[in-house]
Amino acid sequence: MKCKYILFFVILFIGCQQKREVQTSFYYWKTVYQTNAVEQNYLQHFNSKKLFVRILDVDRDLNGGISPVAPIKFKDQLPKNLELVPVVFMVNDVLKETDNAQLKKLASNIVQFVNGKVKQAGKSTYGELQIDCDWTATTRTNYFLLLKEIKKQLGNKTISSTLRLHQLKNQEKSGIPPVDKVLLMCYNMGNLRKYGTQNSILDVQELKKYAGENLGYYPMPIDVALPLFSWAVVFRGGNYAGISKRLKLANLTANSAFTKMHNGLYQANTDLPEFGLYKNDEIRFEASKFEDIRQSTVYLDQYLSRKPLNLLFYHLDEQILNNFKIYELEEITHILR
Repeated sequence: MKCKYILFFVILFIGCQQKREVQTSFYYWKTVYQTNAVEQNYLQHFNSKKLFVRILDVDRDLNGGISPVAPIKFKDQLPKNLELVPVVFMVNDVLKETDNAQLKKLASNIVQFVNGKVKQAGKSTYGELQIDCDWTATTRTNYFLLLKEIKKQLGNKTISSTLRLHQLKNQEKSGIPPVDKVLLMCYNMGNLRKYGTQNSILDVQELKKYAGENLGYYPMPIDVALPLFSWAVVFRGGNYAGISKRLKLANLTANSAFTKMHNGLYQANTDLPEFGLYKNDEIRFEASKFEDIRQSTVYLDQYLSRKPLNLLFYHLDEQILNNFKIYELEEITHILR
């Protein structure tokens, strides 16, 4: 009997030490694709097999119709050894007040549009299409129908869906999308619009409120995306006024046009139209910090299955990558292996 117990614990120990196969890649979330030496170096260094490229947004136009928004332009073709995974961002409001016939037509339009862009990228085909949508309990029926219709058009191709933390936690209300796998977005988890000094991009304690055992219970394969980006959140009169995409931390810290306030926010001392700012606007600069990314990865590793997964960083952009060392991103990948 004693030998049986010893054998059990040996098997358990070996199982716990089992390595996970991790493929590291990136999102490409720009409106123009062109070759960049720094970005290509990262792909080559991590031996990335795939690049997840945003192809277009789907939103309503001024007349209430559904239209493609900001589709990507391919100035260059993707390297031959790099598989393209097209990603379509679906604005949740598009799914409201949409009937079955409209959803079927939308599915057909999306697939046709993606097929055309894939050819522009120099690829004859693709193996996976990902749909990115922050669906809710009120839009889940229409979203799931859209996914089913897209799947019919794809044939043997894989269809995946992004999964936000609230959708992971509230599985009963949000439902399980009818796809082959999901990709958990481990960012944009705080209240962006709330005035104050919190970091709405990545907060380890906030992550723990949503993930944990919910990861182990999810009934399909899960990939993971982690943030590398930063942004400047603008408040006007204490109210959220948007994101200044051109404003960098260096602008805030090395420019007499800004004053750092006692609460850690920055205040504009004058109108700054180049940044979309007015005098007295307050700015909260948020960044993806390596230590937060590392702690989040250690936490996720406890609950993810040992099955192979794709680890994506958001996103592939030279200015963003310059904020990290390659060995730091290597460490993140190593934690999950």
